[in-house]
Amino acid sequence: MRKNKYLVPMDDDIHDLILYSLINWKNALIREGRYTDAIDDALIKFLNAKRKYI
Repeated sequence: MRKNKYLVPMDDDIHDLILYSLINWKNALIREGRYTDAIDDALIKFLNAKRKYI
């Protein structure tokens, strides 16, 4: 089955905000001693996504 692709337009400020939020969330989970597998997957997908400049 083919997954749907979504395009989310964002500027550099929004991109940085999402990145820092994911990193902070991961750090909070590490401090609590919880697993970070889901956040790791989201970070990898987010960082590997192609950026389209307008």
